[in-house]
Amino acid sequence: MKVVFLGTPDFAVASLKATVEAGFDVVGVITTADKKAGRGMKLQESAVKKYAVEAGLNVLQPTNLKDEGFLSELKSLEADIQVIVAFRMLPEVVWGMPKYGTFNLHGSLLPDYRGAAPINWAIMNGEQETGVSTFFLDAKIDTGEIIDNKIVKIGADETAGELHDRLMDVGADLVVKTIKEIESGNVSTKNQDEILNGRQPKLAYKIFKDTCGINWSKSTEEVHNHIRGLSPYPAAFTTLKFPDGKLLGLKIFKTQKSDKTVGEKLLQMDGKKELFIGCKNGALKVLELQLAGKKRMPVASFIQGVNLEGIEIV
Repeated sequence: MKVVFLGTPDFAVASLKATVEAGFDVVGVITTADKKAGRGMKLQESAVKKYAVEAGLNVLQPTNLKDEGFLSELKSLEADIQVIVAFRMLPEVVWGMPKYGTFNLHGSLLPDYRGAAPINWAIMNGEQETGVSTFFLDAKIDTGEIIDNKIVKIGADETAGELHDRLMDVGADLVVKTIKEIESGNVSTKNQDEILNGRQPKLAYKIFKDTCGINWSKSTEEVHNHIRGLSPYPAAFTTLKFPDGKLLGLKIFKTQKSDKTVGEKLLQMDGKKELFIGCKNGALKVLELQLAGKKRMPVASFIQGVNLEGIEIV
């Protein structure tokens, strides 16, 4: 099997590496163009490109996926299959090119959590399990025939970052398994509409700043899920109002549900090491946070460095 791989971030590197190590002939790797970033505005390579270069793979970085020069080069690779992991939308002229089509690895159990942030929303919605799916691309986003999937349990206090890393490895194994299934001809796909059977799928919308604000009027369970579903990035936040009227943002990365009784939107310390914030029906114990302009830190360091007397949550 001659494979063209398309991907950009770290999540995709594990799948590319697994594909190479499984012995498949990766004839091309397509990733985003280098971008200027950081204080010095130096050109930054994608994680996929860095690995591909180290592995001696052929790298393509088109800025326009419909460019005739790129399409000609892609066609000359004569790929049997294209594999997508965390890349952008493809025009049909690209995904329809290989003999066996193009499949995508998605970080959820399709048809649920189609969209840009499946890992985040599964946790934010309090799901107890999720997984990864491979599916053939078609004209709509995340709606193609499902090839295979793998179920993964979600820990009660697991963050999106922790789940991301587990799904990255599980997904890499599933990509290799899927290529082997396609190569052997033993592929039995499932139609997503038939699985839904008339119900609407749960969606995983792109996350914006407004999504990240914490609503302390919700239950401890809901707020806890919201915080861990956005940790470590982009991170859930609240706003502190100091006695002098100054407002500062506070990102919260880790919490635990508590049986303490604390008034809604109130802060309560237990000695110099523990901090609790009140929700609708209880309180959350805060473990890791970051005050605007400061570094991420354990809550004990925060308590030692900030006078919490008279501070309110607004």
